[in-house]
Amino acid sequence: MAKRDYYEILGVEKGASSDDIKKAYRKLAIQFHPDKNPGDKASEEKFKEATEAYEILSDTQKRARYDQYGFAGIDPSAGGGAGFGSEAFRDFEDLFGGFGDIFGSFFGSSSRRGDSTPRGNDLRYGVEIDFKDAVFGTKVDIAYTHNASCSVCGGSGAEADSKKKVCPTCQGSGQVRRSSGFFSIAQPCPTCGGEGHIIEKPCRACRGSGLEKKQVKRSVEIPAGIEQGKKIRINGLGEAGPNGGQAGDLYVAVHVRDHESFERNGNDLYCQIPISIVQAALGAEISVTTLDDKKIKLKIPAGTQSGKMLRVKEAGVPFLHMNGKRGDLYIKIYVEVPANLSSKAKDLLAQLGAQIGSNDEPKPMKLSQIE
Repeated sequence: MAKRDYYEILGVEKGASSDDIKKAYRKLAIQFHPDKNPGDKASEEKFKEATEAYEILSDTQKRARYDQYGFAGIDPSAGGGAGFGSEAFRDFEDLFGGFGDIFGSFFGSSSRRGDSTPRGNDLRYGVEIDFKDAVFGTKVDIAYTHNASCSVCGGSGAEADSKKKVCPTCQGSGQVRRSSGFFSIAQPCPTCGGEGHIIEKPCRACRGSGLEKKQVKRSVEIPAGIEQGKKIRINGLGEAGPNGGQAGDLYVAVHVRDHESFERNGNDLYCQIPISIVQAALGAEISVTTLDDKKIKLKIPAGTQSGKMLRVKEAGVPFLHMNGKRGDLYIKIYVEVPANLSSKAKDLLAQLGAQIGSNDEPKPMKLSQIE
């Protein structure tokens, strides 16, 4: 049966660039790989066909001979070159960035040695702290139970007098190869779990897992400026890995209680302060207590309107991991209108109204126009 044109197989034009050829082959290789289509002879043939086309068109010299002479230019019997063989896969690492990375996602395997030893699970621990502690930092004590290395066998999973022997299935490599047609994939050995050895006498305390339950108590530093929902990562305090595998990490999730007076936006703090009509009209100097319990003097300009925002520089939240730098404190002024007035006070206000006048037909304004 006559062969199909290599450009037609890959679905590219004759003048296609090497990158276009590589992309086209990568797409077909993923689509028709035998392990993705087990038992499908048609897919296997298409995979072989695409691989042969890529082997020729990705090689500058072979492609030139093919473009000039067709299949006769690459026929090894005609002295044209190497033909289709083991060289077809010389660019597989470059093409896929690692065989295991691309096909492992489809077939649940990895070809890299050393990936088979399982890592311990990460753990999450939630703490709730006061608003003020989140702003200025604190320490919290936590306690939790996790899988730690077995204290009897030291995490090896074996009795003290037990020896490890080479796995009879993988002969110590930790991998077995599964073939499909002309192609094979390395996977962790199912007998030893990729370790390359098996334990003759498993530890009686941990039954060969190398793990035991332990309680951990420790103090965790909460940095100043941490925000609601942020997590603090502590390396190696998660679950221990089976058979001496690397331990996971502990993530401490921080939940912050609301404050009765202050709110936060980024590194800035916001609060609201009431003043009297007289203070607003004539101006005043008032004392304000900040979140860190400091007394500051705040000048109220004469004629201040309700809703006016005043800024106190660097009285806000410390920037995380930036010593000394803080956000600002924004104080919103609202003018209190007295609800209960004496007769004399009413007379005085009436006199004031006569002096300054009143607006009997106010013009509506957008909320954004009001300070």
